[in-house]
Amino acid sequence: MAEYENNAYFWQKVDTLFLSSDLKHSRKKGETHPQFKNLVYPVDYGRLVDVTPEVSVYLGSGSRTLITGLVVAADILQKTLDVKILAGCTEEETDAVLRFLNQTDYQKTVLIRRGSQIPGWGLTDN
Repeated sequence: MAEYENNAYFWQKVDTLFLSSDLKHSRKKGETHPQFKNLVYPVDYGRLVDVTPEVSVYLGSGSRTLITGLVVAADILQKTLDVKILAGCTEEETDAVLRFLNQTDYQKTVLIRRGSQIPGWGLTDN
């Protein structure tokens, strides 16, 4: 089963989805959350608006065309489980986004780091 975990083909599909979608920037680094004034965005923030459901994107200081990880959030207040994209985030920015997303007792997250492993079934003799 390990060959299906965090492999390059999964990330290729995520890249395609991200790069072919409409990203709308809505917050700059340092701006406060519109509803929760104590939450300050650690990096720029946007959403992929033409995917269902919309997907949050945290944009770091690196290449914004490179997805560096995914965050899965469980929110008991909203009763949602959703995926957020980290694009161009350094380790420090990733840590800051995780601190930002885990500030409340109602939402907790886990990080999925980008993998590059090619599964055995993806290799050919050609």
